[in-house]
Amino acid sequence: MNQGGLRESPLAAGQASGISQRLARSLIGEERAGRRLAIHGRSIAFLCILLLLFFLIPVPAVFYYQTILAVFIILGFVRLWLDAGQLYRWWTGYLLTAVDFALLAYVLLYPNPFWPAEHPPQYALRTGSFVYFYVMLAGLAFSFQPKEVLWGGLMGALFWALGVVYLVSLPDTVLAPSRLGVVETMQLASQEPTLIDIDRAIQDVGVFLIVSLVLTMVVDRSRSLVTRQANLERERANLARHFPPATVDRLASEDAALSQIREQNGVVLFADLVGFTTWSEERQPAEVIAYLRNVHARLEAAVFRHHGTLDKFIGDGMMATFGTPEPGERDAIDALACVVEILSKFSAWNDRRAQRGARPVRISLGLHYGKVVVGNIGTERRLEFAVLGDTVNVASRLEGLTRQLSCRAVISRALADAARAEAPDKAEELLAGFEDHGAVQLHGRSEPVEILIAK
Repeated sequence: MNQGGLRESPLAAGQASGISQRLARSLIGEERAGRRLAIHGRSIAFLCILLLLFFLIPVPAVFYYQTILAVFIILGFVRLWLDAGQLYRWWTGYLLTAVDFALLAYVLLYPNPFWPAEHPPQYALRTGSFVYFYVMLAGLAFSFQPKEVLWGGLMGALFWALGVVYLVSLPDTVLAPSRLGVVETMQLASQEPTLIDIDRAIQDVGVFLIVSLVLTMVVDRSRSLVTRQANLERERANLARHFPPATVDRLASEDAALSQIREQNGVVLFADLVGFTTWSEERQPAEVIAYLRNVHARLEAAVFRHHGTLDKFIGDGMMATFGTPEPGERDAIDALACVVEILSKFSAWNDRRAQRGARPVRISLGLHYGKVVVGNIGTERRLEFAVLGDTVNVASRLEGLTRQLSCRAVISRALADAARAEAPDKAEELLAGFEDHGAVQLHGRSEPVEILIAK
């Protein structure tokens, strides 16, 4: 084995495209959920208003407004029906939004034909009913679609403006003088029931457009933040599979440590289960998977606790590195401490397993220190951060040597010397359980390797 792929780089074009598609599908799902929430919310509000109108508006005028409210509720459930039946198209929301604002403008500006007291049509502009347009606009924010919010603002302004133009065109309409004060306008309105303050109408439409634009920007900003956060969390999740938590935050914000190909000192650890193939042949698949997950969890915890990088699980084995993606001052001593902890934890685990009559878990470890080449390799469709070089091959061979030597761990003299150089006292403490074995000749390598073993 001469390399270990750690993770798919976020720079991979093919992978990025797939991730973008998944994110787009997630956003579409959130948009659909937002529409359902908005429709349910407005339906409940309309039902409450429908009941309240019984106490505020006399019969039969109340039936007119209740019929209109029922139409709004039906339009909402039409939207839900289209969503549920996968019939929702890109233009559906725009069409229904236009219908909502057109209907709302009609209801607010056209006199109730059943109202017992007659008012001129122009009187509708004095009731302050335009505020209901803001309620309708706010509901569009749940769509999580900036374009639909902006469209709602344009439709609301358009239909209200058309209604105002209609009222202005009536023959008995009286227009208030331009820039007339509020008090003067009120006095004039009391004398002229058909008076229309055109300045106020323009102001209403202008402010509504400004608010719709601001709300569009807020929704767009929120959508961008959600997308960015989703990407960051995805990157963190990918990194967390391989790197210790202390390294994840730094790597999530920069790819320099992963993209630069370089040679550096590092430690490579291989772990494997002895006799696992034979054991698994006699077990059910569910039991085998549960067993492997238990083993992998213990190995992963030890690697991360000692600041190592989890390269990958190889069936019933594991490859980990220390000093990657960037070398540290305690890589060798951390790797040695990790091996000692794994041996200790598995021994304690086997003691507990023996008490209940379970078969012991036999783990074999190989560890070597030396030069490694680190960096991204592969193609644009699949770019991986890899650790390559003779150190990887030697560590793999040392792990395989444990069967021949009937021991649990084999480490190289180079690793032991590097650990002593980093922390002499700590290294001697950790090496107390190892014994010198001398030099061994590894397959495929001309130079012998001096090793220490742990029984």
